[in-house]
Amino acid sequence: MPICPHCRSLSWEPTAVSGEATVIGYTVNAHQWLPDLPPPYVVAIVALVEDAGVRLTTNIVGCEPEEVHIGQQVRVRFQKNDDVWLPLFEPTGTDAEADPVDAPTRPVPRPPASAERFEHRAVLSGIGRSAIGKRLMRDPLSLTVDACLEAIADAGLTLADIDGLSTYPGSMAGTGMSEGGVAAVEEALRIHPTWINGGGDLPGPGGSVIAAMLAVAGGLCRHVLCFRTVWESTFATLRLGGQGGGRVSGFRQWQAPFGAMSPANWIGMNANQYLHRYGASREMFGWIAINGRANAALNPAAIYRQPLTMDEYLSARPISSPFGLYDCDVPCDAAIAVIVSDTSVAPDLPRRAVRIEAVGTQIAERVSWDQGTITHEPQVLGQAAHLWSRTSMGPADVDLALLYDGFTFNAISWLEALGFCGLGEAQDWLDNGKRIALDGELPVNPHGGQLSEGRTHGFGFIYEAVTQLRHQAGERQVPGARTAVVTSGGGTPSGVLLLQRHGA
Repeated sequence: MPICPHCRSLSWEPTAVSGEATVIGYTVNAHQWLPDLPPPYVVAIVALVEDAGVRLTTNIVGCEPEEVHIGQQVRVRFQKNDDVWLPLFEPTGTDAEADPVDAPTRPVPRPPASAERFEHRAVLSGIGRSAIGKRLMRDPLSLTVDACLEAIADAGLTLADIDGLSTYPGSMAGTGMSEGGVAAVEEALRIHPTWINGGGDLPGPGGSVIAAMLAVAGGLCRHVLCFRTVWESTFATLRLGGQGGGRVSGFRQWQAPFGAMSPANWIGMNANQYLHRYGASREMFGWIAINGRANAALNPAAIYRQPLTMDEYLSARPISSPFGLYDCDVPCDAAIAVIVSDTSVAPDLPRRAVRIEAVGTQIAERVSWDQGTITHEPQVLGQAAHLWSRTSMGPADVDLALLYDGFTFNAISWLEALGFCGLGEAQDWLDNGKRIALDGELPVNPHGGQLSEGRTHGFGFIYEAVTQLRHQAGERQVPGARTAVVTSGGGTPSGVLLLQRHGA
């Protein structure tokens, strides 16, 4: 860091430390991400004994993977890898007297800058979706066009009415996570927008919708077409990504050398810290997966619709502890589009508009996978607290929750962050999954979520929320649904929206 985050000094120098540390998070990786690093191996976050706020992502060596645990004292052992010395750690044979991780607290958000709410100047007027499935073997831009045209028709608009384009994460060439971004869609549809937005530095995937709302509220646009396309399944089948190679940069340079190649590794370490701190069991995660699968059985678009039992969940192939196969969302091919319109058009729409009551976007934690929040998924506590500061409503007013479930632990983190239960209380609150079932107190992910419908990176939750609030969800409809909370992202800056059925 070029500046001290505490005293703001620009002067710094290296300081020798003992090399002693404490394990505060770990995961036993069972999946082969790299050709020259066979599993199992342990990826861990360790806190230096001199300053528990200084952490390293590393490997624990010198013991069996099953011997690693939270609170274990370890000592550095450097290993040369080409021209780089990697700091690995091995157990000292003792445990720390106390976990150096502070108990989490709910952040206090900044007060609203104005009594005016930009959210109320826009509505969600149309939704569209392409085919969704595994290995569709279709050009991703064609999926995007299908979803966009359907959303425009759903809102009763024409291409000529669209004056804004917004997406996440932009072009992202070579990853299977984009159709090519705003430029590709503009070229395909020839819309000539007055405003565009694209890129990953947003409050999660839903941030592209929030940005569109701001553009509409500010008078730049009247109808913004927001879209998100993934084609990871086909991308992987065609092996377009290759094996990589060379040096990595950015935050990955601190993780890739230790085989921490996947969010399953990064988030798994937090999940294990959670289980250790609160005494919860994997069954808690299992109820999220089982509930999603039960709901997906009522969703014709879902990829996985067959029932899932707790025994099947617990015995599934391990990926990165505590996560097994059914803790991880489903790579797929799909595109989803949402139209954000000026609220004045709501009475003239062919289908009921959805109003936006409030959004939560404040970053109150470190934007880091390993240096900040480790008891929950990073970047959910601040955004959740910010949401409730922008409305007179509260958790008790919510009829259903669309909770980002890239992994089962993500949904648990959002449940607690949003205040549906206390921090660390999710296992008892779930009541063996009864509370989050379709007929429960708080139906969660009626469409099956990303764990069963498919990984559409947040946009699938917005699509389902609109469908539910229009009362058009068929067999999976939550009776009388009027208010839905929708989350997206986590671990990177994320966002949350509180949506309502428009009108009586």
